[in-house]
Amino acid sequence: MSSFTSFYLTWFEQLHELVHQLSSAQRPPTTPGHQYDLFHLVTKVMSHYDDYYKVKSFAAETDPLSVFAAPWATTLERSLHWIAGWRPTTVFHLVYSESSILFESHIVDILRGLRTGDLGDLSPSQFRRVSELQCETVTEENDITEEFSEWQDSASELVDLGADLEEKIRRLVEVSRRADDLRLKTVRGVVELLTPQQAVEFLMAAAELQFGVRGWGVNHDRERCYF
Repeated sequence: MSSFTSFYLTWFEQLHELVHQLSSAQRPPTTPGHQYDLFHLVTKVMSHYDDYYKVKSFAAETDPLSVFAAPWATTLERSLHWIAGWRPTTVFHLVYSESSILFESHIVDILRGLRTGDLGDLSPSQFRRVSELQCETVTEENDITEEFSEWQDSASELVDLGADLEEKIRRLVEVSRRADDLRLKTVRGVVELLTPQQAVEFLMAAAELQFGVRGWGVNHDRERCYF
């Protein structure tokens, strides 16, 4: 087991504990203390994601091909990867989906003018900012995809005896770094335009999606072992 795989498994278990703390928090907040508690929890989770990408960046510098192979992930997770991780624009599908589900569940209260304060209660200003961030993210994601495609298109150079393999790998590490930077930047951007309560709900939904995909992947890989 690689050092990063060991780190990831520990990090993933810690994420479970953080999500438990998020789900146990007072929502909606009824006092300034509750509001602070939510803000503090959001900060803890974001710091946890920040730690993940710092360690992953170091791993990519030392063993970039292993990071792309992602031995810590299930086959299902790897099938969904975009440049060694999740696609940044997935965040917006999650926001819109969760907002729609919560909006529909509170439609009667909302029509009565009652505010729920959750993800189903995003303001027009928040929707506009989410849309703007989505457009920016799509542009950056496409640019990184194009850079990665160019790297793959030059694969024939790898068999050239005169090829500078170190330079090729360095370019791959840079593409990976840009992809991870965009992933973290996108999550931070969404969290910053939400209220603490909404940010808690968003981070819970994101983690639950991650837990679900990994759970399905583990079961699938376990079943494959029997054949």
